Amino acid sequence: MPTYDRLVRWAWTALVRYALKFGVIGIVGYVVDVGVFNLLLLGAGPRAPFFEEPLGAKIVSVTVSTLVTWFGNRYWTFREHRRRNVVLELLEFAAVAVGGLAIGLLCLWTSHYVLGLRSLLADNISSNVVGLILSTIFRFVLYRYWVYGHHRKDGLTATQHRAEAAALAIFEDEDAVNETAR
Repeated sequence: MPTYDRLVRWAWTALVRYALKFGVIGIVGYVVDVGVFNLLLLGAGPRAPFFEEPLGAKIVSVTVSTLVTWFGNRYWTFREHRRRNVVLELLEFAAVAVGGLAIGLLCLWTSHYVLGLRSLLADNISSNVVGLILSTIFRFVLYRYWVYGHHRKDGLTATQHRAEAAALAIFEDEDAVNETAR
């Protein structure tokens, strides 16, 4: 049974805890995304054709929700793995978000323009259900293992490991410390 306990602890530490926090932040981002998307489609935004068309409205709504979710993920979900280089972290986060946006836009484009399903309900289902599920899986994996991965040299976890290895150097030989730091 000890192996089972270790497996459960590993799953909780490595995935489930992050997935639950990511889900909470995702729900907040989803509300922002859907709210902005529908407000723009219903004409509550700037009076320009770009904002009142489904693809333009989706680009704007995802941009706003990406900023909201970046703050949430940086300061709550992956807080122990956030990076010192905030600008690089935001750029990588945004690059992943653009990939997720592309997945959602492809679903919306296929439904609206290829299949001819042009109602508000069809746009919402294709973009905010099908596109959301596919893009969420994509984003979670890349945020967890690339943007906030343990391997990042400027991440807080890596910095703490280097500090611990340096503290051990007082008591151990240099080769052992270097091995621990790796």
